[in-house]
Amino acid sequence: MDVNDSDEKGVATFGAGCFWCVEAVFLELDGVESVESGYMGGSLKNPTYEQVCSGRTGHAEVIQIHFDPARVRFGKLLEVFWGTHDPTTLNRQGFDSGSQYRSVVFYHNEEQKELAESLRKKFDESGAFSSPVVTEISRATTFWPAEDYHQNYFANNGGQPYCRANIIPKLEKFRKVFADDLKSGATK
Repeated sequence: MDVNDSDEKGVATFGAGCFWCVEAVFLELDGVESVESGYMGGSLKNPTYEQVCSGRTGHAEVIQIHFDPARVRFGKLLEVFWGTHDPTTLNRQGFDSGSQYRSVVFYHNEEQKELAESLRKKFDESGAFSSPVVTEISRATTFWPAEDYHQNYFANNGGQPYCRANIIPKLEKFRKVFADDLKSGATK
């Protein structure tokens, strides 16, 4: 994926903690065509999960979303992103800690950058969060797909304790808050 692909082609890349959780949420959003878990923002080419988890590569666990801009705006993707994780904790989401779990928007063009910066400021000033928003906004670099077993993780491993304790509550919150934005057939 060329990091300069425009919003017209519908590409967004977010890090919001464990990519399994984030992937499960965005797969249910209407207008999202596909979601792939991977890594971005580090120095090592083609990193492995173990290397990223070490915290020494500089990568974040991310999801790369391909979406239909005629059905879902990038701004709505940002609303879901900020509405389904804690953007006020530096390098931490729940029990997951380390720079690989940072809150980050990797923008693919200037329009995405400007909108992300504007919405981050709006959320920060609104008092929606009790602490300052620490979400990083950085230019997209090479996206490295995660290993196959990370893809569609919740659908393939929903009974696992991590999924029950972390992903299911996140999905329930998402479904409640964004009920009007769910794909047809998604649980409301």
